[in-house]
Amino acid sequence: ANSVIHGFTPVGRANHYMPSLKAGSIVKVDRFEVFRCSSMYKITGHPFLIRFISLIIIDEVITGAPEINLQ
Repeated sequence: ANSVIHGFTPVGRANHYMPSLKAGSIVKVDRFEVFRCSSMYKITGHPFLIRFISLIIIDEVITGAPEINLQ
């Protein structure tokens, strides 16, 4: 099972999304586009990637939860 999927953020929108994307947090993402991931940009084993668009909604699933140590 693939538990990690690559997300692509257009450079012009990155600062808009950054407050919603904290290291180690778990988020619910709604209203995004899905594309087949080309081998050129493949950084996970998942065959698809999500692309953030202006309609996207990002909500933290658990607020105040302990942070996940990624190292």
